[in-house]
Amino acid sequence: MRPTQDLRVSTFVRLSPPRALKTDLPASEAVNAAVVAGRERVAAIVEARDPRLLVIVGPCSIHDPGGALEYARALAGVREDVADRIEVVMRVYFEKPRTTIGWKGLINDPHLDGSQDIETGLRTARGLLLEIAALGLPAATEFLDPIVPQYIDDLIAWAAIGARTTESQTHREMASGLSMPVGFKNATDGGLQVAVDAMRAAMTPHSFLGIDLDGITSIVRTTGNRTVHVVLRGGAARTNYDAESIREAEDRIGAAGITPAIMVDCSHANSGRQPARQEDVWRSVLAQRRGGTRSLMGLMLESNLLEGSQPFPAPRAELTPGLSITDPCLGWEATERLLREAHAMLGAPPNG
Repeated sequence: MRPTQDLRVSTFVRLSPPRALKTDLPASEAVNAAVVAGRERVAAIVEARDPRLLVIVGPCSIHDPGGALEYARALAGVREDVADRIEVVMRVYFEKPRTTIGWKGLINDPHLDGSQDIETGLRTARGLLLEIAALGLPAATEFLDPIVPQYIDDLIAWAAIGARTTESQTHREMASGLSMPVGFKNATDGGLQVAVDAMRAAMTPHSFLGIDLDGITSIVRTTGNRTVHVVLRGGAARTNYDAESIREAEDRIGAAGITPAIMVDCSHANSGRQPARQEDVWRSVLAQRRGGTRSLMGLMLESNLLEGSQPFPAPRAELTPGLSITDPCLGWEATERLLREAHAMLGAPPNG
């Protein structure tokens, strides 16, 4: 009999199940408490029970765990100084969706050489998250592969579903069962309705195929996730952080029967992927918030130790530490300045 399955599969490599990795790299009581507290603070902001601003800030992607930890230590210090007005969460993205082909992130290719050592990638990602949580710093990530959350989701305070996957039924179902608040980005063409539809879907219980902690294929039944919101990242035709776009988003979300909660991504299409222009978006949104637009509950910055990006692929030994290998980022000095400026601005009188 001629074979009819796996004709284009070269091999299967079994992964350790999630329970094994979590046993090898467990969360301490202090780390667990930090994650729980971070999630509760983020949820309170999304649900308008906490008037502070939520800021997701960090590298476009993590490729150098040592540099990421150095960044985390610096961010943790500033976080304490602004915490009365801003909830700072570090952007710790391990998966990169690609429009065509390219490096898929630290979990998929931790050695940066095309070897796709995913077992090591998962272990490296979890180890870094444990170190960041030990600093008392909440972590945010984008979930792309629906298997990955079982390995690291207990260490995440906020999650994103990206512009390329917001319309995916698989990711909407996954979000309905995630244990933390979730932001859905608008589509790459700027369309907002897919994000609104995604929120409605994720708020609903679902049943779908997944794996349990022992790696066994299972029917996953969820209760729905009520702490969802949109992330405006601009589109091919225009930006969407201006006052008119915010009002349009409020109307569209409200028409779906959902209380508007809006985060603006200062990078991507809103800045034309030019790091310095993130500052313009940042200040525009802060001015709108001071002007009374309370639906604007969050901002996102792509930031690293050094400004810009570097060509990749390249030999690892030739890469500059602290410099992005994906989207260009703001440098640390500009990042700290913006956080402190926002803290001062949010404490000033509306017409001050």
